[in-house]
Amino acid sequence: MRQSFIKVLTELARKDEKIFLLTGDLGFSVFEKFREEFPHRFLNIGVAEQNMIGIASGLALSGKIVFVYSIIPFLIMRPFEQIRLDICYQNVNVKIVGSGGGFAYGSAGCTHHATEDISIMRSLPNMTVICPADPVETELAIKCSVEYDGPVYIRIGREKQKIYYKEPEFKIGKGIIVREGDHITIISTGDMLKNVLEAARKLSEMNIDARIISMHTVKPIDAAVILKSANETKAIFTVEEHNIIGGLGSAVAEVLMESRCKNIIFRRIGIPDTFAKKVGSQEYLKEVYGLSVDSILKTIVEVYDGNRRKRNKKKSFL
Repeated sequence: MRQSFIKVLTELARKDEKIFLLTGDLGFSVFEKFREEFPHRFLNIGVAEQNMIGIASGLALSGKIVFVYSIIPFLIMRPFEQIRLDICYQNVNVKIVGSGGGFAYGSAGCTHHATEDISIMRSLPNMTVICPADPVETELAIKCSVEYDGPVYIRIGREKQKIYYKEPEFKIGKGIIVREGDHITIISTGDMLKNVLEAARKLSEMNIDARIISMHTVKPIDAAVILKSANETKAIFTVEEHNIIGGLGSAVAEVLMESRCKNIIFRRIGIPDTFAKKVGSQEYLKEVYGLSVDSILKTIVEVYDGNRRKRNKKKSFL
């Protein structure tokens, strides 16, 4: 995803001299071409993320379109006050690109895990939150964000992701129906789409037809596609590599409850409300915290079949 981000940003920078890129002493072996081609529009601020956000805000106030890049905990948690006041409060045109969503930096430990960032960014007024699922969604998110006036947070993965699309219809605030289904709906954000699609394939072998939605924009959430699925399927599951509090699951739950959807089965699948106490690869930590294909499959089957048995038992009693 990082390569997709810098590739499309370089192409856009050739056409628009207002585009700047700032980094907090990261992006080596990734940003060299951009730096060489646009030396006056690339700034390495160093290990000074608070200053980087302030500089980005100043550039944006002077009419620039500014992208800032770093590892998510250093980009979001450390300069949170500056993001809140310098960027969101003033509603300036800064795009925050955070690398390493979820357990992408799993072996580096909790200091490098990004498991609360969606919740934090979603709570800020004026902030738009986008979590692309693959390199194609990443490129489209960058293109749309350049045209979008205001603060945007784009959460990308660290490693190479599989491509799921050719030419999807990508629009900020609109989910993408990746797979149609009549029984249940699974809504994922970010690169959890890979595991969700595999889980859906296994569900089909169990005669459970799953609709898959890639909810790349968590804020503003696509309420229309959620409510459509609530009316057309029997259950909705959200899957995210993020704490279950405040992220995608919370956003979907808010839509369902405020719309008074009473007859829908709903379950959030994500990281429990805890810090990771183990260290290892991203895939290992997904397995530990219930985000592997088999873990997602098990949760869905247990919840869906359990509720189905309860309904059948109630009908037979009546």
